[in-house]
Amino acid sequence: MKEIVHTDEAPAAVGAYSQATTNGDLVFTAGQIPLTPDGELLDDADVATQTERALDNLVAVLAEAGAEPADVLKTTVFLADIDDFDEMNETYATYFEAEPPARSAVQAGALPKGVAVEIEAVASVE
Repeated sequence: MKEIVHTDEAPAAVGAYSQATTNGDLVFTAGQIPLTPDGELLDDADVATQTERALDNLVAVLAEAGAEPADVLKTTVFLADIDDFDEMNETYATYFEAEPPARSAVQAGALPKGVAVEIEAVASVE
């Protein structure tokens, strides 16, 4: 049975989607961008800062579902510019130091609100 996951520790969904959904075994997050829970958009920040905010949001959503970074099975990273990969990756690696999840990283045509990075995840919960 599908359950909706919501936390005030990450930005609220601003459309017809949920922060995450779970069936009790797996958690599927929506893409997280560098938007603070208060609604401050960090679109002018460097890619490292944007990545950190997006991952902080992701961790908050996962925590609400009973998961943590070690439970993440797969992430997808969308970049506005693939040349930002190294800067994103350096920050990303600090969140998944041991046994990192599978990951895809792609350059997207455009990301919401003009940000440089968006990250989504699939995690296992027990």
